[in-house]
Amino acid sequence: MSERSANRPSLISRRSLLGTAAAMAATPALAEGCQVGPPPHEKGAKVWMDMDQVELDAAYDQAAYAPMITQFNKRFASSSETTRKRLGAPKRFAYGPTPIEGLDVYPARTPNAPIFVFVHGGRWLRGSAKDYAYPADLFVNAGVNFVVLDFIQVDAAGGDLRPMADQVRRGIAWVYKNAASFGGDTGRFYVGGHSSGGHLAGVAMVTDWQKDFSLPADMITGGLLASGIYDLKPAQLSARSSYVKFDDDMEQRLSSIRYIELLRAPITVTYGTFETPEFQRQSRDFVAAVKAAGKPVELLEAPDFNHFEMCESFGNPYGPNGLAALKLMKLA
Repeated sequence: MSERSANRPSLISRRSLLGTAAAMAATPALAEGCQVGPPPHEKGAKVWMDMDQVELDAAYDQAAYAPMITQFNKRFASSSETTRKRLGAPKRFAYGPTPIEGLDVYPARTPNAPIFVFVHGGRWLRGSAKDYAYPADLFVNAGVNFVVLDFIQVDAAGGDLRPMADQVRRGIAWVYKNAASFGGDTGRFYVGGHSSGGHLAGVAMVTDWQKDFSLPADMITGGLLASGIYDLKPAQLSARSSYVKFDDDMEQRLSSIRYIELLRAPITVTYGTFETPEFQRQSRDFVAAVKAAGKPVELLEAPDFNHFEMCESFGNPYGPNGLAALKLMKLA
């Protein structure tokens, strides 16, 4: 056997390995051993747009497109603990009679400062104010009071989203009415949220504050809606109906895209290109409807960000949501 022939097997092996490595690098999900998107299946009947049930369920399940969900949630909690070590414990206030109806205020260092109320996500099922403290570093350092709401989870509410939406609205109203207690300026009053919190913040943005709370109709200065749901119809058709007891009244009342005439403040809507196809579409369709109504809106598409990276970016002044918040408040 020639020297050239003897070397051929190892040469082929190296080429094969290099080719495999290149393929894995080009497909991150495969490199990590993770399936991204709906699982392989035989195409079924269309349930929503061009999606069958398996595809629609995956499109409303963040774990299907961001498999490292558990790591992100743990990091939100640990980063929030680090933030509290830097800033100190928040001021805790009750906005209602039940134990969950409370909120954390990370006050600005100067009086009469802007206010940003944050509504956390968690599929309407989980999450707490203490685990979403990490953006406070950005907001407090920018001279803004950062407020995080606690509210009931949908399972504790018997599958009904309406108590959750009601508590979020009442929490926001409390912050506005009591802003003087922590040095807040109601003339610069902003609301934002991510994921299911983006949905709830969207509902707040189209609330009739004058009719329902005897507050100024235009009390909210601006909104930042990140990676949210603005039409509940497709969510109702998805596997989320296994823990949310959707009905026609809930779908109608809590779909902010159907109440754009009540939108009285400019909004920024954001999403990442690695999010589920439905969370991307929901954002684009909502912005298109707001534009068609002649209302001020900005759409921000963040290349290469997944759902949880979008949430984490609220704490980064150069990340899509951190920078969007600063621009919205004219602090960038």
